[in-house]
Amino acid sequence: MNAGAPGLAGHNRISTQALTSTARAVAADVFDIPAQQIRASWSDDRGLLALRLALPIAVPSLTRIVRDPSLVEGAGGSIWDRAHAAKGLILHRVAQLSGSQLSRVDIRITGIKLTEGGRAQ
Repeated sequence: MNAGAPGLAGHNRISTQALTSTARAVAADVFDIPAQQIRASWSDDRGLLALRLALPIAVPSLTRIVRDPSLVEGAGGSIWDRAHAAKGLILHRVAQLSGSQLSRVDIRITGIKLTEGGRAQ
């Protein structure tokens, strides 16, 4: 509480839907895919929130990778590496935006979206 502000009675709650929308928006930004393609759900983890995400991931086509193997690193590494690296980033951003305490982020890759020239198809 701000020392100069008077105490206000009442409480604030962030709905599950608002948390879910926030998590989907953050994951969409991190993975560069539309938020509508991301499923998010929550569970209790010893008093903290555990976030589960299911989403496709954007990857260059195999034809492009064969021609230019550096595309894998340019995309952020392997699918495994990208999902692993995204966990901490998503956890931090969702916690920062919502004020909620998250214990972990679990990511399940459900498919791929082929990219051409940096854009998902």
